[in-house]
Order: sequence, then C-alpha cells, then structure tokens
Amino acid sequence: MTTVEGLTTASVDGLLVPPGHGRVVETPAQRVTFKVTGVHSRMASTFEVEVPPGFDVGAHVHTRSEELFYVLEGELDVLAFEPRVRTPDNWKRWESSSGNRVVRATPGTVIVVPPGCPHAFANPTDTPAKMFFQASPPPDHERYFEELLEILSDGGPPDQEAIEALRLKYDIEQLTPLRHR
Repeated sequence: MTTVEGLTTASVDGLLVPPGHGRVVETPAQRVTFKVTGVHSRMASTFEVEVPPGFDVGAHVHTRSEELFYVLEGELDVLAFEPRVRTPDNWKRWESSSGNRVVRATPGTVIVVPPGCPHAFANPTDTPAKMFFQASPPPDHERYFEELLEILSDGGPPDQEAIEALRLKYDIEQLTPLRHR
C-alpha cells in the first residue's frame, strides 16, 4: 500500500471471486454468500442470496442505502414503489398511485431501489430462488446480514423484536414482518 497526499490507497489489482467462492453465512431461513465486501470496494457490497421457498423479507425502506437485485434462478415476488397506503399486514396487495403492483420476477429481472423507496421480495414457490444483490454504501449490509442470520439461526419463528432493533441499527425501517417457513 502507498500513501498519496494523506490517503491510503490499495494495490491496483482487482478482485476475482470464482464461482462457488466467497464467505457463506447460512441458516434454515437464508443462505448469503459474500462476494465483494467493503474491504474490496468503496462503492457497494455484493452478495449471492439463495431465497428458500416461503421466505418473505418483509417490506422495508432505507433512508441512505441504494440496492440492486438481479434474479438469477427461480421466481420472486418483488415490490419497489411507494404504495398509496402502507398497510402493515401484506405488501403483496400494495398498489402505487400510478398503478404499479407487485410483480413476479423471473431470471434476468433487475430491480433498482433508490433511498426512500419501499421494497420487498418473497419466494412464493416451492423451489429455491437465487439472486445477485448489491447494496451501497458498504459495509452496513454485510454487518446486517451477519447479525440477522445469527437471529434466524435457531430455525424457529423469527424474533421480530430482535429483527426490528437490528434493522433500526442499520437504517432499515420495517414496514411488514419478515416471514419464513
């Protein structure tokens, strides 16, 4: 490493993460593979997320983070709009003032979520789904995933109070509950 005008800069080498590599954090509710972390990028943390049947992240919103989702395998119901009314029970029935509704995302679908935009995803099918997920800026989502997966690791019903406290810690306002089978 060299120092340039008081700034520490890393080597000019890039990062290559081969298929099947990356740090894996896994529970019965979710499997997350860390591909690019704040150690390697100032722009975004990047993950491969396996979403099991029945998992619903719950509608939520960030005031500072921007996210990008790219569906690789399977199908997910997704939301990325401000609804007319934020009902606390079921985001899948939400509709925006312009008529947007929840859609079924299939492989190749990209969802971009700017700060302040309510969003959610759920796997309503009987087969796992997989997505590429990027969150900016790093490393908040890395830490959030680590701590969330610790809460979910017992395999029982999610501890909603612990999840709510964790989400508030990482700029996530929970609008509907997280659920998993």
